[in-house]
Amino acid sequence: MAAAKKLTDHHLTCVICTEVFTDPATLQCHHTYCKSCLLKYTKTQPEAVQAKSIPCPSCRQLTKLTNPDSPVEEWVSQLKPSHVIQGLMDDFGPGAEAADANVCSVCKTQGKTTPATSWCSVCDEVFCDGCLKMHNIMPMSRDHEVVDVSDATKRKARHRFMCKTHKDKQIELFCKDCKMAICHTCCSIKHRKCDDIDTLDNMTPLVREHLSNQNQELKIKMTTSENITILRKSQIKEIQTNAQNIKDEIRNIRQRVVEVILSKEKQLLDKVDRSSEEKLHELQAEIKSQEIELQMYQQQYEFTANAVTSNCERDMYAVYELVGEASTDNRDTGNRPAPGRVVFTHDMDKLSKAVDDLQLGEVAVVRGVSDRQSTPVLHHTIDCTADGDKKDTHLYDVTVLTVDAITVTVVADHYNKSLKTYHTSDPNTLGNLLLSNGPWQIAKLSESQIAVSVPSSKEIVTVNVTPDPVLLSTIKTSKTYYALSSLSPSQLAAGTYNQPDSVDILDMAGGILKSINTSVIRSPDYIHVTSNNNLIVGERRVTSLVCVTSEGKVVFTYTPAGVRALTESRGITTTSTGDILLVDYKSNKVIQLTESGQFVRDVLTQQDGVEYPRGICLDGDGFLYVTCRRFVSVFKFKKL
Repeated sequence: MAAAKKLTDHHLTCVICTEVFTDPATLQCHHTYCKSCLLKYTKTQPEAVQAKSIPCPSCRQLTKLTNPDSPVEEWVSQLKPSHVIQGLMDDFGPGAEAADANVCSVCKTQGKTTPATSWCSVCDEVFCDGCLKMHNIMPMSRDHEVVDVSDATKRKARHRFMCKTHKDKQIELFCKDCKMAICHTCCSIKHRKCDDIDTLDNMTPLVREHLSNQNQELKIKMTTSENITILRKSQIKEIQTNAQNIKDEIRNIRQRVVEVILSKEKQLLDKVDRSSEEKLHELQAEIKSQEIELQMYQQQYEFTANAVTSNCERDMYAVYELVGEASTDNRDTGNRPAPGRVVFTHDMDKLSKAVDDLQLGEVAVVRGVSDRQSTPVLHHTIDCTADGDKKDTHLYDVTVLTVDAITVTVVADHYNKSLKTYHTSDPNTLGNLLLSNGPWQIAKLSESQIAVSVPSSKEIVTVNVTPDPVLLSTIKTSKTYYALSSLSPSQLAAGTYNQPDSVDILDMAGGILKSINTSVIRSPDYIHVTSNNNLIVGERRVTSLVCVTSEGKVVFTYTPAGVRALTESRGITTTSTGDILLVDYKSNKVIQLTESGQFVRDVLTQQDGVEYPRGICLDGDGFLYVTCRRFVSVFKFKKL
């Protein structure tokens, strides 16, 4: 149990059975498994069996065999564990437990526990003084190198450099063709046809360097794998949260539809009640009238009957005269029309069709622009022309905020000197804030606040979006700033006009904290701060895009030539994966670059309806917003 714990503590376990290695075997990819586990796995992989190779369960790399024509059952037996694995197994395995106990190996077979005093590097056994004398007398072992049992370091070193085939021979050579350490006897017998054999002394620094480099690569791969795992877990959580939000929204929509249906039901039921009550009142009035007439007829009947049976002719004729006058009342109450009947009419076919045509909404997988196989599809457009505009609407920039669960599009209308806001759910909802001069670029400070450059007035204004735009403050600047972006909650990156140090880092009062030289660009039109605080800067008069750190060190300069040459760079943004999206105004394009400034593709062109684009931004749902004169075109990405 103690040995198993040591092996487990040193990661000497098979990932297939999760137990301590049993007869380990190492593949060419350096992954190690139990031979029995590896054999069982190989038999389940018909393609690998057909290729006469052993597949790695972890990385799927195939290991070629020295004797592929042998039966599958014998393939794994041709593999040996790596020197490192075997050394660890020897150091921490059950055999090490006996050695650690310093009990004579020979005496132990006789049930004795005689303390060991010496160790033979060839036999790899420990002996007491008595057994050592016998060991030294025997012709086959008297020349073996024996050291004191307490010299653990020497034991370990000597054991590792002894040949496993010729146990009395020390490993002194390395066969580069076979990539294995060998002794002189192995060299003479098994490697005499090999061309490149060197001494172990010469190879050790190279092997150590190779393993060190490999270890560095593995460390990088481990970090990359760990980061990818963290990212994927984050994406899983985001997908689950998004799915729950969509489900809640669908249920809310269903509830609203049900409420509309219940409201219509109530209207019909109320109408039935009103109509029925009206008819009931008519009938009850009719009954009351008939009861009065009946009472009158009964009195007249009794009066007439008494006159008929009376012997007095005078009374009879008096009654006759009265009856004659009453008969002139020709009311025909029996022929009155029956009161109206309340009915309910409906068309089940029409109702069924309306239910079938009912659309609560659409569920679709929206891919991000980072997926280079995705295709942009126009989702909707926003016409930003407003009543009261004195000039043609010309949008220089756009950003998207989420204010109280409402998605708000904010645009900078330069010619009309205004900021306009639109609710994405209701594009006709407009907020308008007039400024002293034309706004240029919008910097997003938070989900409810923005900063806007107003170069003609040498101002930067901060605005609260409620979702209507409300002016918070006006910052007077000593320089003319066109480009503007948020570096941190308390700092802005602003592009100066015609200055060698073309980017200033400002505090929120407009004070200059630092100036940065961006090489070829002197008057930035647009600037964007990446997730790692690099600054991407463009200028319409320069055919280059420059990326620098916040300290001013150039990361890359993108200067394409030929058909890809920039005509007039404008808006800049980045994706969640770091890809760069750049607007090229005169070529009517949105270009995608890698994080390091390598061309990927033209994301949008004039064929997508993009004409003279300027501003650009991405929202949290992967929708791409591009300003084209007076319109904001909103694209989603699908894999067609």
